[in-house]
Amino acid sequence: MPTRVAHRLRLAADPDVLHTGVVALLACLLSAGLVYVVYFVHVLRVARKAPCVPEQGDCVLVFGKHAPQGRIDADFAARLERAATVWRERPPRDVILLGGGAPHEPSEAEVARRELLARNLAQGPTLRLEGASRDTLQNLRNARDLLIAEIPTDGKPRRVTLLSNRYHLARCALFAGQLGYDWELCAAEQRLAMRPATFLHIAAEAYFVCWSDIGTRWARFIGDERMLKRVT
Repeated sequence: MPTRVAHRLRLAADPDVLHTGVVALLACLLSAGLVYVVYFVHVLRVARKAPCVPEQGDCVLVFGKHAPQGRIDADFAARLERAATVWRERPPRDVILLGGGAPHEPSEAEVARRELLARNLAQGPTLRLEGASRDTLQNLRNARDLLIAEIPTDGKPRRVTLLSNRYHLARCALFAGQLGYDWELCAAEQRLAMRPATFLHIAAEAYFVCWSDIGTRWARFIGDERMLKRVT
C-alpha cells in the first residue's frame, strides 16, 4: 500500500484529477471567487449544524485519520471517543473502521480498533475493518463493497451513519451521495470550535468539495463515463 505522500503525488499526476482541477479553478476564477465562497459557506454550515447523535443508521462508518507509527492526534481521538459514546448509548448493528496505512505500519482501521478496545466497551456491535483505503473517497468505495451483499430484499440500501470531525463531514456527505449511500451524519465534536485552525480546516475542505463537486458535474456534462465511474 502506498504511503500518504506517494498516494497524493499519484493523484496529483492523474489526468482526470488534473482535468477536473483545472475546470474547478476556472469556475472559481471566472466567478471572482464567488463559487469558492459558496462551497466554503456550505462546508461551514454542515460543520455547525451536524448532529452528534445518530438518528436512524444501523451501521456506523468511522473515518480514519493519518496516524504515523500508530500515533493518533486530537481529531482522530475525538472521532474514536464519539464512536465509543455511540457504542455505549445507542449501539448500532455494526461499526466499520475505515482507513489504510503506510507499508510496515498499522492501518488507520487497526489503530482505531486498538483505541476502541482499550476503552473496555461492552459486547455489542459487530466490529469490522476496512484497511485498504488512502482517502475519503476510497474509504466509502471500499465500505460500499463490504455492505453491498447486505442490501435487503426490497433493494433499499442500509442507512449508514458517517462519523468524522465536523470540518470533514461535508466531503463525506458529498461522496456518500455520489456513491449511492443512504446516509446521515454524526459529528465527533459536541460543537464546532471557533478558532483559527478550524477555519483553516474548513477552507481546505471547501477546496476539496468544490473540486470534487464541480468535477463530477463537468464529467456528467461532457459525458465522460470513465471519470464518472471513479466517483459513483
